Amino acid sequence: MEAVANQGVMAIAGMLVGILPLAMGIGYAIWPNEQRLTLMRTLSLATVFATVAGVALGFINELRFINRSGTATFSPQVAAGLAEGLVPVFFSFGCLTVGWLCVTLGLWRRP
Repeated sequence: MEAVANQGVMAIAGMLVGILPLAMGIGYAIWPNEQRLTLMRTLSLATVFATVAGVALGFINELRFINRSGTATFSPQVAAGLAEGLVPVFFSFGCLTVGWLCVTLGLWRRP
């Protein structure tokens, strides 16, 4: 839980992008139509890009920490920083998974 609490503004913004396809997938499961499916596809792509950017930023920050600390060894602080950098991946891809499962339900319900 501490890894989530220490997220920066960009990581939180990236995770918020992951909520959009989740909401769209739920909407598609309830009211399936072609426009919602098209939006789901583009929002999923935006979520993947936001996730990759968030992870890259987390790793950049961790490399800056290693440079400032002057030690090139793997320490508990480095491990914690890398774990924090991976939180947006877990959250965003989890939202994408549930969103696309909702799309699957919507496709199954469509006439």
